[in-house]
Amino acid sequence: MTTKEQILTLLEARQGSFVSGEELAAELNLSRAAVSKAVKQLRQAGFPIEAITNRGYRLSGQCDILSAQGVKKHLNPAFQVSFAPSVDSTNTVLRSLAEQGAPEGTVVIAGEQTNGRGRRGRAFYSPAGTGIYLSLMLRPVNADPRQAVTLTAAAAVALCQAMEAVSGAAPEIKWVNDIFLGGKKISGILTEAAFSLESGAPEYVVVGVGINAYAPEDGFPPELAEIAGSLWQSPVPDGKNKLAADFLNRFWTLYTAGDPSAFLEDYRRRSLVVGRDITVITGDTEIPAHALGIDNSCRLLVRYENGETAALSYGEVRIRA
Repeated sequence: MTTKEQILTLLEARQGSFVSGEELAAELNLSRAAVSKAVKQLRQAGFPIEAITNRGYRLSGQCDILSAQGVKKHLNPAFQVSFAPSVDSTNTVLRSLAEQGAPEGTVVIAGEQTNGRGRRGRAFYSPAGTGIYLSLMLRPVNADPRQAVTLTAAAAVALCQAMEAVSGAAPEIKWVNDIFLGGKKISGILTEAAFSLESGAPEYVVVGVGINAYAPEDGFPPELAEIAGSLWQSPVPDGKNKLAADFLNRFWTLYTAGDPSAFLEDYRRRSLVVGRDITVITGDTEIPAHALGIDNSCRLLVRYENGETAALSYGEVRIRA
């Protein structure tokens, strides 16, 4: 951990309270000059740190800057978290780490993605400073390839519950991986896996989450303006760090329980599509249908216009007017 990261860890732990430079230097076995230099670097990175003679340094309790240190102070110890201001894609970075043997519970968080990815090869708009972009690596034992839809559903429930806990909002789920609030998409989930050629079972699974915490200062691009929204309209002190940590804590509880019944009723309750007319999209095919419900494996039950029924474990749906 760098000197700057050590200083930020201590200031995050005491956010809103002053810590003297002498105390920081003694606790970290640093010179006062090294502390001053690290504080200057943190300020240049955007952290609002006050300095008052005879009182020391204080990280403003009103700021909302995403950081590994900020997330960790709200997080249970099951995770190994790293943060980068900008990456091409947190899923891509984490898949590379997984191939190098990174353990289960490894988390990559970024403040911006330059090549954020959604389902079906789409781009996920990931501007700097306004969102939370994170990926969590799992190594499920005796996993079934069909488990991906269950993990995505668990992530959707954990994310909705976390949003509700930190904001009071009541988001909904559009099967299987989109989170909506007020009729607009505020988050997407992308679950990817690498499979063993011998057993066909996943060697690891990466659960990626992109969240629009705030709207961009200049608004969403024209092609997204009518469909994209944000969780908050104005800055919430420590909101992004709390939300990221609460999601990870809740998802980990559901994942380690290994029982979809732990979240299934909440998943059904939050569904945007059940009981509505939809279009089922698979590849280049679009078929009108009616969403009947969600089964115990988190598959979407549909009835097509010819009367046939199906249980969908993959694909995409669009709600019809």
